Amino acid sequence: MTSLRSYILPVAAMTAIVLASNIAVQFPVFAEIGGLQLADILTFGAFTYPFAFLVTDLTNRRYGPAVARRVVMAGFAVAIICSIVVPPILYDLGLLEYATAGDRLVRIALASGGAFLAAQLLDIAVFNRLRQDSWWRAPAASSVSGSVLDTFLFFTIAFAPVFFFVGPNDGFALEAAPLLGVFATEAPRWVSWAIGDFCMKLAIAVLALVPYRIIMQQFVPYRPADAGAAV
Repeated sequence: MTSLRSYILPVAAMTAIVLASNIAVQFPVFAEIGGLQLADILTFGAFTYPFAFLVTDLTNRRYGPAVARRVVMAGFAVAIICSIVVPPILYDLGLLEYATAGDRLVRIALASGGAFLAAQLLDIAVFNRLRQDSWWRAPAASSVSGSVLDTFLFFTIAFAPVFFFVGPNDGFALEAAPLLGVFATEAPRWVSWAIGDFCMKLAIAVLALVPYRIIMQQFVPYRPADAGAAV
């Protein structure tokens, strides 16, 4: 049976990433690339959140899917709490220019928590299916598949009009604007936000293979079930 000490590091890492992401997501990236205003499609949370998949994959590799699911549940609880608590605190500190209404906070919390839970559980399932393949296939495939589901669920639940029953819609997010701020085709702003967020998740998924490989080799020996896996 896995000891309580085995959970401390992955739970602490997951908690730190989710907390940091819920703070960072409040702040747009004010930069421009070739006429593309990154503030229209990216927040700093897009740079931190994808590393949650790294924590899940390393935990899965070291302790197996059961422990990884428990770590995800801890992250799920933190995601729900932070989504409701963090924005008002930042507003009270003068770090945000606007206050989000309570019913919008609840909708964002449900979107954030639900997307996190579904995406991380999918990550675990995909990783487990591919864990005997080459070292990079399991983390790459699981992170990408999880990112697809996470992006779709969060942005549709949080902003798509069809989910009005979860909470009030965000008028600004639903306004039509040039896709990604540069194309002639117009779409609701939240669609551009989703595309930008997903592209960053893909980039981080690729970059995260480097620390995954290093940590796996140095600190994460295979479980007995992994014997014979390609490295």
